[in-house]
Amino acid sequence: MGQLFSSLMQYLFPNREYKIVMVGLDNAGKTTTLYRLHLGEAVVTQPTVGSNVECVQYKNLKFEVWDLGGQANLRPSWATYYRATDAVIVVIDSTDRARASIAKAELFTLLEHEHLQEAAILIMANKQDLKDAMNVKEMTDVLSLHSLKRHDWHIQATCAKTGEGLMDGMEWIAQRVKGEAAQAMRSPQASPAKPIAA
Repeated sequence: MGQLFSSLMQYLFPNREYKIVMVGLDNAGKTTTLYRLHLGEAVVTQPTVGSNVECVQYKNLKFEVWDLGGQANLRPSWATYYRATDAVIVVIDSTDRARASIAKAELFTLLEHEHLQEAAILIMANKQDLKDAMNVKEMTDVLSLHSLKRHDWHIQATCAKTGEGLMDGMEWIAQRVKGEAAQAMRSPQASPAKPIAA
């Protein structure tokens, strides 16, 4: 009985810190998203050279969130951060139609990486406050998200400046990592669940 209670408490109040890698092209709003999640407010940011990392508390879960620089010369280094990643947040500027194909190519490249095969993928369609922003349906089509069969994914409309949609996205990630923890407790030797298409 004590073991069951201990397992239940571990599920409800896990000590583990989950790792999230946040990627996207430069000027997509990654750093604004990170500090909105970390501090609860918008801050003035500079282009990220290398990475920023902060601990983000969401409900009873702790996340170590890595914001990686999105300039073209920095993208090849993203893969050095992928090991032990539980979830990937891909932040996309919903108004940047000219580079949508580049964002798509970077997304599909990272999905092939061996360390991300079990990671949940959250696409944040950022800058929804701007009138020329692509909506979620349009962005889903532009990024060919329905072709993703091997990953659990979700696309969330967001505005990093106001925080709109960010907690909805974190809730989706929280449900995924808690589900994985519960599955591991039920059957530590079991194979991972087959990803569910969003």
